[in-house]
Amino acid sequence: MDNEQWASEQLTKEQAMALYESNIWAEWDTEKKVRTQLFQKRLCMPFDKFHEAMEKVLNRPVYTHEFGDRHKLVLEYLGDRPAPTFQEIIDIIPADKRLIVGI
Repeated sequence: MDNEQWASEQLTKEQAMALYESNIWAEWDTEKKVRTQLFQKRLCMPFDKFHEAMEKVLNRPVYTHEFGDRHKLVLEYLGDRPAPTFQEIIDIIPADKRLIVGI
């Protein structure tokens, strides 16, 4: 199945809930977790499990606010976009919402 098909075959709310509650995703390897959830609009596994799998597959920290622009994560996963720089990750946050604390 190609990526366009994954993106077009969306789970219904009921299907996503059933998959989530079935815990079948717990048996999946990291790649399958990402390949399944990244292309779905509805969460079908616990977010923390999906987040952890994304970090392993992309081999970098993935900050939660990066999930707000799923398209960029899809492109990075497919190898069509390089990993963002730390500055690009910070720039996703509106300037008036940023608070940087130095230690």
